[in-house]
Amino acid sequence: MPSLLTPTVLAREEWTARAAAHEERVDRWTVPHRERRRRGEAHPVLDFLFSYYSETPGRLRRWHPGAGVGLAGPAPHAEWRWYTADGDTVRLDVDAFTADRGDTVRFVRRLLAATASRPAFSGCFGLHEWAMVYRDTETRHAIPLRLGREGTDAVVEAHPIRCSHFDAFRFFTPEAVDRNRLQPTRESQPELEQPGCLHAGMDLYKWAYKLSPATPGELVADCFELAVEIRELDMRASPYDLSAHGYEPVAIETADGKAAYVTAQRGFAERGAVLRQRLIDVCDALLG
Repeated sequence: MPSLLTPTVLAREEWTARAAAHEERVDRWTVPHRERRRRGEAHPVLDFLFSYYSETPGRLRRWHPGAGVGLAGPAPHAEWRWYTADGDTVRLDVDAFTADRGDTVRFVRRLLAATASRPAFSGCFGLHEWAMVYRDTETRHAIPLRLGREGTDAVVEAHPIRCSHFDAFRFFTPEAVDRNRLQPTRESQPELEQPGCLHAGMDLYKWAYKLSPATPGELVADCFELAVEIRELDMRASPYDLSAHGYEPVAIETADGKAAYVTAQRGFAERGAVLRQRLIDVCDALLG
């Protein structure tokens, strides 16, 4: 991203085109979500991106240039929080932003850098979703289990579980907790997070919007798009039967399913590494 010491100013024609492209890009997901919500319809895969993650469709649709980039005015950003106008140029007031959000920036940078420093582990096979329904009479979604209750429990009992992500682990059933080789906590998150984890990859979107409006809109959209694709794999490899929603299962209880999962997981880890570094760069620019 541009250095804060050598700020860039975008001509009105350029930044309005980028803002329009951003809106069109995210409307691929936000428009169907809004329409489903108006109809009162739930989507077991995609709703997660707007419920578990707190960014609203409206805020996701709002494009920001990022820190160090000015907009030749007039620009609506001038009325938004943390922006300031300097003559005919509107830009993020980095000092004001870091005064309010500096602790968040430092935490995000520490977590992302720690995650990036570790090798990607690709032997979990998405068993966290199975552990969330293990020996339970209820499921997190009103969808049938692909292998039934006994078959689902048998898969959990036949595999070692090594989930490093606290926000997945905290939803394990009580019977599944002790089966996990790790016992992650919120406090140990920076020590355990690793780049092969699907949830760590999805969470890049969370850190991108937590750093907004210092995060360029294109980077937020890149992280969101990756989160969508990871979420789809996460649920296809889950114990749920999502065929009625158009999703073919990744049968991780089989050798072929495990191989397909690992191949996709490694690809996401590679893409996530690039986005993670871009977010670290945002943090470094803010922290000077």
